[in-house]
Amino acid sequence: MHELIAPHGGKLIDRFTKQPDALRQKAAALPKITLSAKQACDLEMIAIGAFSPLTGFVNRADFESICKTMHLADGAVWPIPITLAVDEETKSQLSEGGQAALHHTDGTLLAVIQIEQIYPHDKKLEIPNVFGTEDPEHPGVKAVLEEGDWCVGGPIEVITVTPGKEPGEQFTEYRLTPAQTRAAFQEKGWKTVSAFQTRNPIHRAHEYLCKCAQEITDGLLIHPLVGETKPGDIPAEVRMECYRTIIEHYFHPDHTLLTVMPAAMRYAGPREAIQHALTRQNYGISHFIVGRDHAGVGDYYGTYDAQNIFDEFDDGEIQVEILKFEHAAWSHRAQGMVSGKTFPKIKGDQVFLSGTKVRELLSQGKRPPAEFSRPEVADVLIQWAQSA
Repeated sequence: MHELIAPHGGKLIDRFTKQPDALRQKAAALPKITLSAKQACDLEMIAIGAFSPLTGFVNRADFESICKTMHLADGAVWPIPITLAVDEETKSQLSEGGQAALHHTDGTLLAVIQIEQIYPHDKKLEIPNVFGTEDPEHPGVKAVLEEGDWCVGGPIEVITVTPGKEPGEQFTEYRLTPAQTRAAFQEKGWKTVSAFQTRNPIHRAHEYLCKCAQEITDGLLIHPLVGETKPGDIPAEVRMECYRTIIEHYFHPDHTLLTVMPAAMRYAGPREAIQHALTRQNYGISHFIVGRDHAGVGDYYGTYDAQNIFDEFDDGEIQVEILKFEHAAWSHRAQGMVSGKTFPKIKGDQVFLSGTKVRELLSQGKRPPAEFSRPEVADVLIQWAQSA
């Protein structure tokens, strides 16, 4: 049996109840909290162990320590507070030492929380520290501003995490928990694994990063985020078809695995890069790709801020090896993919396309240049763009 990297904190958390019927019966008499889309994603990530070592939504000491130091109160690295924010009306029905039933927006009972603390949601502490900006137009900032002014902290006991959806919407075939992903790696004989985080289709530059990583590890996990994203992002089902297509045509099946991560995007740039790395460690990966403007949005973060933030931690605090990549593009002169490290910049030589230009071409039924996007992937996107 091959030895994989240990989970963050040393133990893979599992918060699913062994007695769902008894928990349902208990929940019927408890006050009710209806989760937002982000909170439902967070609940699933806690339940399956993807947010190990968290066993529930954070308490006040952890919240403040995370915002100020990027560590939990016990000293473990953790960059983004995972909060259960509620409004004043909901808070008035809750009590510390009590419990509450956590429901999906469709009414499904998901879990019960043991309420250890109810504390003010200090948005003035969270927002500038986590996002590096207080601009209400930033999607992550906007989401926090719209949340309740109280936070409920405590461990959760979970019944289900994927209610009210057809199997296709849940990506059941690809929705592997960290324990299942680790088992798949061991079955394949992989000891070292690179992970690629994505919320966009994979174009030629992304493919280049993935294949560079494949050269130095036993396998590659293409691990798209399929939880809540901002309006305007390409829908998860379209992206999944793009991933399946490019893997089928351009990746080696023995060294590539596609599964999904049901997390919500925060668009927190550097801090979210750390979160993504720690989360993937729980899934069993040893190496994590961080490219240009990882988890960024607009121009809120510097091009390589998400790489440089890892240098702020002491040796051994983050066990995953971070693979830092320069911006890559196709070079006509080199006849291949290059970066600033591998080939000099020559005016007019490299193929760069803005997202706006790509969307414009797709909506017109035109493929972007083959040097930018594989034609099979472009065809999937054209079909989506013209039907949208």
